[in-house]
Amino acid sequence: MKNYYQPEIETASREQILAWQNERLVKQVNHVWNNVPYYRKKMEEKGVTPDDIKSVDDLHKLPFLTKNDLRDAYPYGLMGKPLSDCVRIQSTSGTTGKRVVAFYTQHDIDLWEDCCARAIVAAGGTKDDVCQVCYGYGLFTGGPGLNGGSHRVGCLTLPMSSGNTERQLQFMTDLEATILCCTPSYAQYLAESVHEAGLRDKIKLKAGIFGAEAWSENMRRDIENKLGIKAYDIYGLTETSGPGVSFECEEQTGMHINEDHFLAEIIDPETGEVLPEGSKGELVFTSLTKEAFPLLRYRTRDICVLTRKPCSCGRTHVKMSKPMGRSDDMLIVKGVNVFPSQIEQVLLAQGYPANYQIIVDRVNHSDTLEVQVEMTPENFSDSLVKITEMEKKLVAELKAMLGIYAKVKLVAPKTIARSEGKAVRVIDKRKI
Repeated sequence: MKNYYQPEIETASREQILAWQNERLVKQVNHVWNNVPYYRKKMEEKGVTPDDIKSVDDLHKLPFLTKNDLRDAYPYGLMGKPLSDCVRIQSTSGTTGKRVVAFYTQHDIDLWEDCCARAIVAAGGTKDDVCQVCYGYGLFTGGPGLNGGSHRVGCLTLPMSSGNTERQLQFMTDLEATILCCTPSYAQYLAESVHEAGLRDKIKLKAGIFGAEAWSENMRRDIENKLGIKAYDIYGLTETSGPGVSFECEEQTGMHINEDHFLAEIIDPETGEVLPEGSKGELVFTSLTKEAFPLLRYRTRDICVLTRKPCSCGRTHVKMSKPMGRSDDMLIVKGVNVFPSQIEQVLLAQGYPANYQIIVDRVNHSDTLEVQVEMTPENFSDSLVKITEMEKKLVAELKAMLGIYAKVKLVAPKTIARSEGKAVRVIDKRKI
């Protein structure tokens, strides 16, 4: 028995998906041209009009949008509908500059919740499940998105938000939650807390839907083993709606993009050239059905690969790999590209928890890279000789992975601050 929320869409023929995309792209370009002066100006500067866009084959003619455009147009410059038609905003957590504010009509929210419902059903969710949503609520899209998707499926929804772990565990056990939705780092923290409280035999979880931050296959298996669940990845970004742009099925070999709503491309991050399918590059999305905030060719900065290889789950929508890093927050240390996910892969493979911090600095005009790693209770030692040996082994493994030297500092269990939201993995002290 296959799990689909909208089977006629999720298993549609490639011809049908392409027909939807062609029709919706033409309609969306006209909508943006007529209602978003900021993007119309970008099209005019590139010498493109809606008449030039007749199908997805013409998508490459359109200009890109970046996060800088969103900041420049803040707050209302990219709206495609009058404020009177909008019912909600969501916003990114923001790192520098102005926040990104996205607008939604009721129709936008309905379609977004359908996408999240597809992800929950793909993870085995039904109306008989109890879905515990521990993503943040409020401006962050995680809580509202999965909350709405859970309602669509008909699950009993526990709108927990993040934090207050003691209360999370109480509701998880008392109300017998079966599906857990949160960031992977918080899932790992909850798994630790379950074991410490002796509740492993009292929880009824069967699946977890984890997103909003990068996580490795090793981290997935660790969470699965500790909680006795199957852990599914979900992807999204506020600029295109939120979680549910793509999601994993039971095959766990990439996330199906909801292609009836989001048109994906892979480009060379340096040149902007569209790359052939199967190439590794930067992911670009065009929102085909968004009314209030209709972004065309938005550069996500996430690096991944797309594949149309047939999937055993029966879904026909293209798959994206887990993001393999980002083109904008990639670390360059001593001229070498370093992704935090590479470091995490080494640590987990060597039996260390995914609670670590990467500290980059510049001393005497030279970059330094330090990785602080928690020991587990099992490998914790107060023997300086043993700790030094363990650190040397990690230094060698990291050198093999990264190609450069990284200092390793092993610290006692639970001494790196736990995260109830997105984990702060990198501290860059350089003044570049």
